[in-house]
Amino acid sequence: MTQDPLLSAKGTEMAKAKQSRHVMLGIGAAMAGSAVFSLNDLCIKQLSGAYALHQVILVRGLVGVAFILAFAALSGQRQVWRTTRPMMHLIRACIVMVSNATYFLGLAALPLADAAAIGFVAPLLLTILSVVVLREKVGWHRWGAVVVGLVGVVVMLRPEGQFHWAAVLVLISALCYAITQTMTRMFRDTESAVTINFYTQVAFIVLSTGMGMWTGDGHLAGSTDASLAFLFRPWSMPPMGDWIYFVGTGVSVAIGGLLMAQAYRMNETALVAPFEYTSMPLAVIWGLIFFGTFPDLQGWIGIALIIGAGLYTLYREARRHRAG
Repeated sequence: MTQDPLLSAKGTEMAKAKQSRHVMLGIGAAMAGSAVFSLNDLCIKQLSGAYALHQVILVRGLVGVAFILAFAALSGQRQVWRTTRPMMHLIRACIVMVSNATYFLGLAALPLADAAAIGFVAPLLLTILSVVVLREKVGWHRWGAVVVGLVGVVVMLRPEGQFHWAAVLVLISALCYAITQTMTRMFRDTESAVTINFYTQVAFIVLSTGMGMWTGDGHLAGSTDASLAFLFRPWSMPPMGDWIYFVGTGVSVAIGGLLMAQAYRMNETALVAPFEYTSMPLAVIWGLIFFGTFPDLQGWIGIALIIGAGLYTLYREARRHRAG
């Protein structure tokens, strides 16, 4: 039986329209998630001078898991803990914890915009991992963008002076983040965004509780380094005015995590990743308003190289999808 050419063409157009909607929804989720994550960074930076990292992560995890369970109940997803890949969730959650801890320790010692800019090497690393792990095809244009972005990171690391080892922590965080989002892409056929983030928040609670039991009394405190002070500071009861930042970081990481997981489940990593640069202008704004910091000339050069590489990747992806 011969297929009607008109029906075939109509089916092709419908498939393209559906794919286009998929792409736009994924891009929108990535941009919104990045903006929400910038609020999380702001809250963490505000808390890093007075509280212990593991205390902040514990409260954030409790708020986050409560938000996710409430969201799941309202959306009809009753058993968010049901999974076919428990070991993969455990591995991913541990890597997420390392990514968060190293980023926040670096954030405690660096200006907000600098930390955000160095962290933006993650989308470039995602491009590399998409080839190595997911076998996605990457052309020489995208590889060129990766090299330019890495040069920008070297500039931000300031090898000729004013180097701060906290920048290396943020770089480690970026690598771990790229690994976790690659794993998120691998979950796309079996796990929902809600389930992925439920297990992430549970891991935050378990690991930060263990860290608090070890160092929460402050017996390792006393370092003058901002990052180490944030790591080993004793627990304390926050005044009412600080609870807005504790709740803010929990809600923002839950919402941002849901949005980013959905974005990477729906589309190729190399397409989604450049849209994470949405939060860079917000990082500069928050740093200026709340902390009175502003990138210097070398910082702006590094930021320009990193973001320029990401935007060029976005441009090439847009052309490729239009051609397809």
